[in-house]
Amino acid sequence: MKSAFEWLRDVLPVIVAAAVVSACQTVNTTHTGAVGIERKQMMMVSSGEMERASSQTYQKILQQAGQKNALNRDKEQVARVRGVAGRLIPATGAFRPDAPQWRWEVNVLTSNELNAWCMAGGKIAFYSGIIEKLDLSDDEIAAIMGHEIAHALREHARERASQAVVTNIGVSVLGAALGVGQAGTDLIGSVAKVTFELPNSREHEIEADRIGVELAARGGYDPRAAITLWQKMAKANSGQPPQWLSTHPSNESRQKDLAQYAARVMPLYEQATQHAKPVK
Repeated sequence: MKSAFEWLRDVLPVIVAAAVVSACQTVNTTHTGAVGIERKQMMMVSSGEMERASSQTYQKILQQAGQKNALNRDKEQVARVRGVAGRLIPATGAFRPDAPQWRWEVNVLTSNELNAWCMAGGKIAFYSGIIEKLDLSDDEIAAIMGHEIAHALREHARERASQAVVTNIGVSVLGAALGVGQAGTDLIGSVAKVTFELPNSREHEIEADRIGVELAARGGYDPRAAITLWQKMAKANSGQPPQWLSTHPSNESRQKDLAQYAARVMPLYEQATQHAKPVK
């Protein structure tokens, strides 16, 4: 007859696996758009949990930047970035009807890093270094912002946090995913990790590239700027992408893909710019 320990040892994996299966959801986070993103995603962490954790992390980052006098120091720079956001955010409705109503925040952090990101729920940060060192045009700012917003629309951070739970499966980890014990603390840590430390998967980056050019086009920004942007970034990093883009396809294949999808959304760009022209 099995002891209690032996029984628990044998049955626990089955219990955990069953809990994981019941906790997982297969979702399609966005509409396909003109670029045709159709991949379904497995989620264990809820959108609400992810947004709350992201908001807390974002506010902490802003507070730390403010203490260092590194938050929104250049008013003209901030106005440019927020101006681009003001045109891209309405365009997010093409992929998610709820997205234009998110509690968007857009801030510029003074840093030499070539970096920018958008957390769950629309928490955007641009680093001054990427604007200044690459001498970005508004079209190129839109290319970066569209790419980062796409990560939030597709909930890539939530997907990666869910994948981390499955990869490191165990009672304590499962409990965190299901809202038990240290769930809040663990999730906040996961948000920071998937945002700043771990590079996105190749699949996630390709999706963000393609959605990004469509968002730019719908906002009235030339989607072909994504190609010149990539060339600038590669040149600034001695022919290689910066660390935060280390899982991207090769330079040649990525530029080819961007060119293909930029061409696909050019009618959206032309339509947007036509509507933006003043009536004589």
